[in-house]
Amino acid sequence: MGILVNLYATVRELPALAFPHALNARRDRSDPELVPHLHGFIGFVMNGGERPMTASLFAVIQHIERVQNHLSIEVEEAAFDAMASWAVQANAIFFFSDGSVRDPVGRLLIDPQTGEVDDDAQVPFPADAVERKLRSDEALAGAGVPVAPGLPPIVGASEVSLRSPNEVLHRACSLLACAIRAEGLSSGDTVALEQLRAQLPEAFAALSPHEQAFLSSDAPEQQAIINHAWRYEALWVLEWALGLVDTLGFPTNICDVPRAARTLVEADRDALRSSGSLRAAERILDAADQHFRLHWAVREARRTGEPAPAGLDADVIAQRHHALNWLVRFQDAAWDDVDTPT
Repeated sequence: MGILVNLYATVRELPALAFPHALNARRDRSDPELVPHLHGFIGFVMNGGERPMTASLFAVIQHIERVQNHLSIEVEEAAFDAMASWAVQANAIFFFSDGSVRDPVGRLLIDPQTGEVDDDAQVPFPADAVERKLRSDEALAGAGVPVAPGLPPIVGASEVSLRSPNEVLHRACSLLACAIRAEGLSSGDTVALEQLRAQLPEAFAALSPHEQAFLSSDAPEQQAIINHAWRYEALWVLEWALGLVDTLGFPTNICDVPRAARTLVEADRDALRSSGSLRAAERILDAADQHFRLHWAVREARRTGEPAPAGLDADVIAQRHHALNWLVRFQDAAWDDVDTPT
């Protein structure tokens, strides 16, 4: 009888299992039981919350959150090298029956008893994600922005599942409707909901719970008004992703707000729906990776009491990072729940 191994791969499309094995089970994100299983696996590696959080443990957890395919196989020890080669292609980690979590070449990521890790063990990332991180670091350093070498790569092209073009269009309309109302409330020239509904009917089919509450309130709190007014910056990102804006630009200034509003209101949204396309995934990932690192830089400056480097606008970056994380389905979070950790 072979050795039982669970494989946790982050790529959407698995390479062929071209090594001797017996397949017990296989499931992907279409299986409703996978996500609860992954949550349980995270609980296991955290030892029910008792294990101290470390950089290596956090990296393992992030890998598990990105898993697209889970397989349970039995394999003879003689096939381990071939299995390791497959794991590199699949960007997979292993869970063995002894409770150990291991990297693609078998090095210990988590000892089930002590939580210890081999010094040379590495949570895997796709090659394009690693290369993207290096390009971002080089570009930002060249622009005078401090970089954190310890920040990991983000999701790679083989792993990402972008939001659909229609979903992006509807989300952009919702952001614009709320931003227009927030701007009106701030200036005392409130736009009627009926007018917004006539101009942006798509918005009202895609409102998040926070947006619904904001639009339905006769007197929203001042902070809610401010928050939604800033969504023009997130809107700018989605318009760029839809190809309505040519470039995002370096985040040192707020976007052209009138242009952001006019662009979507005047766009042929029927044509956008029928074309069903977004900017290339690689370009969206480039932007997401760069803004992940920019967000770290401005947060670090704020933590140390220093001005934001290179003239960066921290609020613009925060909004862009939120929109980009939503686009790449970071943690599969809904709009209101998108996180932007650095």
